[in-house]
Amino acid sequence: MKFSITIISFILLISFKTIAQNKNENDLTAKIDSILESNNFNGVVYITENSKQIFSKAMGYSDLDKKNILKFKDQFVIGSISKQITAVLVLREFEKGKIKLDDKINQYLTQINQPWSKEVTIHQLLTHTHGIVTLDEPLEFVQGSQFHYSQLGYELLAQILEKVTNKNFEQLSMDFFKQNGLKNTFHPNNKKYKNLVKGYEENEDKLLEYASNSLDNYVPAGAFISNAADLNKWSQSLYSGKLVKTKTLKLMETKYATRIHPIFDKVDYGYGLLFQDGEQNIQIGALGYAPGFASACYFYPQTRSSVIVLANTAKNLDNFKMTFKVHTEIMDLMKKRKKLVEKI
Repeated sequence: MKFSITIISFILLISFKTIAQNKNENDLTAKIDSILESNNFNGVVYITENSKQIFSKAMGYSDLDKKNILKFKDQFVIGSISKQITAVLVLREFEKGKIKLDDKINQYLTQINQPWSKEVTIHQLLTHTHGIVTLDEPLEFVQGSQFHYSQLGYELLAQILEKVTNKNFEQLSMDFFKQNGLKNTFHPNNKKYKNLVKGYEENEDKLLEYASNSLDNYVPAGAFISNAADLNKWSQSLYSGKLVKTKTLKLMETKYATRIHPIFDKVDYGYGLLFQDGEQNIQIGALGYAPGFASACYFYPQTRSSVIVLANTAKNLDNFKMTFKVHTEIMDLMKKRKKLVEKI
């Protein structure tokens, strides 16, 4: 009899937990839907928890003029989310012993005729603390002494990778994507992508115009192409130790510099990853901007959750907090969800 009561109690406990979890997910869905609709969102949102999909939606158009309905599989320019991909490619060569993080630029790029090429390290390129403004000018500050967000630094990392691997960066990255099952992620010079949507920016009259320069940034810093499913797979693979070793991932998650960020105010930087003070184990990842594209790719270690938000309309460009309003509101919901899950 006592045994039966124990079984019944266990079954009831599981049932209550299931009901609570379902309610939690229904509440989350309703809140996200409200955010998307109230902000006239155009893009894709994909959220998983422990590899289980808990929210997925594509809404709006891939081409505003032709009114082509946007699909979940559609591809976007992911902006600075590209940097964590480049960082992983560098760190994989580091794990092989082909690169040291304190190596100087001139050990690989002998064509740069600047004194700083003998001083600036790979670590400083990864962390935006190198001080390089252009290749033909002195440093902006003593290397390692300050932070200045730099696209050029990641382009130099790609050039170093080309020297180390004897592959051009397009081939290197495409081989990596293929090996890791990222079938919808591309270097833009590889023209095999078929579902890239058009990106649109708001002009001075608050009208959306096609952005023809979405791919003009350095690819290693901000011009890879991907979709929601691949970015989710990327996050799940990265934070489970499938792309780099656990101790290497810890290097990526270590605070090396802090900046005043246009969206987060104050944010810490690792290798291609951003997080607010002490939140490496709560919310970590990156936002990305390319003309016409505003993206978020964040991971929540405590719930093993992944949040992907890809938009192909960029509004309020004079206030990036508003441009990324949908992204950050969904991210805030996921941080609160952690607390709810703990109580269940």
